[in-house]
Amino acid sequence: MQDAYLIALLTLSATIRVSTPLILGAMAGLFSERSGIVDVGLEGKMLAAAFAAGAASAVTHSAWLGLAAGIVAATALALIHGFASITQRGNQVVSGVAINILVAGLTIVLGIAWFHQGGETPPLPPEGRFMPIHFPGQDALASVPVIGPIYGHLIGGHNLLVYVAVAAVPLTHWIVNATRFGLRLRAVGENPQAVDTAGVSVAWLRYRAVLLCGLLTGIAGTYMSIAQNAGFTRYMSAGQGFIALAALIFGKWRAWPAMGACLLFGFLDAVAIRLQGVSVPGIGEVPVQLIEALPYALTVILLAGFIGRAVAPRASGIPYIKEH
Repeated sequence: MQDAYLIALLTLSATIRVSTPLILGAMAGLFSERSGIVDVGLEGKMLAAAFAAGAASAVTHSAWLGLAAGIVAATALALIHGFASITQRGNQVVSGVAINILVAGLTIVLGIAWFHQGGETPPLPPEGRFMPIHFPGQDALASVPVIGPIYGHLIGGHNLLVYVAVAAVPLTHWIVNATRFGLRLRAVGENPQAVDTAGVSVAWLRYRAVLLCGLLTGIAGTYMSIAQNAGFTRYMSAGQGFIALAALIFGKWRAWPAMGACLLFGFLDAVAIRLQGVSVPGIGEVPVQLIEALPYALTVILLAGFIGRAVAPRASGIPYIKEH
């Protein structure tokens, strides 16, 4: 019984860690899409941030400089997407797809040119990564039943960016639902003409939303390369930006339900890791590839509309043209 309890606890702990980039990506997409800017480029921004963070950390051996580089890279791409979608009134989906394609190729080309390791960065030293935080009293409580394992494995034992992701959810909920900026953000996603009539700049509101999206995707990508892993590898985002977008739609563009969907995806990934080489009674050894495919299959199911009708902000994807 104790072993089963510990396995369940470790699986939940792994779920939180695996869900971290999804949660950050979903919160990023929430700001952008609530303002009326469709962002299918979450994947590209996260991948660019992962490469920039891994490259900067490999050169400087500083996790903080890696984080700064990741945020700068993602924010720069967010501004490009904003310029194309807001200023130039271009097709927002095309702009996002273009960013995904550009980053997928550019990270490999730059990785080969800079590090000569097939598009990957060298393995990072501990000082170049965000390592797990050891909470006070963690060792003393380790032998205490129930409380010790929860404190040591579920609450503690994660790196800083995991706690940032968890804190981002209530903060996003509060900003969107309880602040003047959030009220205007929701209004501009529903009826930009009314916001403009009230004397508030639609473009400036949307640019701020896009910048917040860049900040959060920058942290998400940084987490992948210098917190969850010890360096950048090719295509390491592996569709997590699209899964985050599916979680956002599943959560109907609300912070807490979107986080729940991210945890569901993360749980499936954590179970896949736990089931590697494990023989299930009556079934035998479960093919790991089948379990690993479940998050992506669930993404297709959710995006196909099998979750009930999810109504996007009414002005989502529609460029705003100011009437004179």
